Amino acid sequence: MLKTFSITDIGKRRKLNQDYVFASEKPLGNLPNLFVVADGMGGHNAGDYASKYAVETIKEEVAGSFEKSPVKILGKAIDAANSHIRQKAMEKEELRGMGTTVVAATCLKEKYLEVANVGDSRLYVVNDSKIEQITRDHSLVEEMIRRGGIDRKSARNHPDKNIITRAIGAEDAVTADFFHVELKPGDIVLMCSDGLTNMLEDEEIHMILSSQEGVETKAEELVKAANSNGGRDNIAVILIEPFADENL
Repeated sequence: MLKTFSITDIGKRRKLNQDYVFASEKPLGNLPNLFVVADGMGGHNAGDYASKYAVETIKEEVAGSFEKSPVKILGKAIDAANSHIRQKAMEKEELRGMGTTVVAATCLKEKYLEVANVGDSRLYVVNDSKIEQITRDHSLVEEMIRRGGIDRKSARNHPDKNIITRAIGAEDAVTADFFHVELKPGDIVLMCSDGLTNMLEDEEIHMILSSQEGVETKAEELVKAANSNGGRDNIAVILIEPFADENL
């Protein structure tokens, strides 16, 4: 039995919330459940339009898909979101240049997680012993780390930290990365925008998620901590406890 909670927060500095989340524990099309975090980019209201429109498109595509493979379902839904956002941006001047990150996941038989990722919103698996980032950021700084140009610690405060190398709506075709994760009792899944991870170290996130509180309190504590550390961006959090019944 899944237990989940989702929340977004405008943060301390922004006038607009460009983060958008969707969480359904119930089946959608051929998926048993669906969870999506999107972090929009673009001037004026284009970023919040992009994130919401991408998530709504993904929901519609998943609901209507005849595919059986979760990877194909998520992949085609992300492709459709990319095409639709490109189209809208061409139609309206004020939406030109808009884009959004997307991290989407579905939990199969409570034991496996299929994850799709574009951009630098993240999915982590957390348990008592560790916090593990499953997705890999599509960002300039992440590429520099991979090439050995900088270490992960100095990457946190790098001036180019916000430059992402892949986004929904950025180009005519988008390539999502896919991850298959086997879950174990005690695991918690965290999906979030960079408004959380830029404000909190992994160790701080791990400490909050290791408490005995329920998912709702844990999610609210994450947002509160990110805001206490500066809240420089919008914050989006989805928490999933796949084995909630076994933790009782």
